[in-house]
Amino acid sequence: MPPVQLFDLSAIDLNKVVIDKETIQKSNPQRYEMDQLDGVIWYDKEKFLILGYKDVTEKEFWVRGHIPGRPLMPAVIMIEAAAQLSSVFVKEVYKLPGFIGFASIDEAKFRKPIEPGKRLYLLGNITVFKRRKYTCVVQGIVDGTMVFDTVVSGLNV
Repeated sequence: MPPVQLFDLSAIDLNKVVIDKETIQKSNPQRYEMDQLDGVIWYDKEKFLILGYKDVTEKEFWVRGHIPGRPLMPAVIMIEAAAQLSSVFVKEVYKLPGFIGFASIDEAKFRKPIEPGKRLYLLGNITVFKRRKYTCVVQGIVDGTMVFDTVVSGLNV
């Protein structure tokens, strides 16, 4: 049974982008194949909540080989998208200085496959926030269904 969804998407304008790709790239150094966050739609600074997205396309680097004839987004790429969402959150919203490195994956459950042509919504909630380290629960939603959930941590190095 999946956990309760972090927040209700129905009250959020899913077409509004509050942090665009250009701003994301100022915070996150990933480029080319490893760039896994397309935009941030909404956040609540006081409640430590954020909503971002990744448009999964036929042009993803993994489509050809994972899995031929039935391309499925690799679980490690889902985790990378979660980590990038949390990094943008602490850099852009909370203005945490320095380089944010990936520190840990504390939990991860993969519930449904993600195929090209889908929008992956990434719901995040920072549960621990300190100057040097933070922890963020992230849920992936596609077509209203939770496809994965994880807990990732970042380190300000």
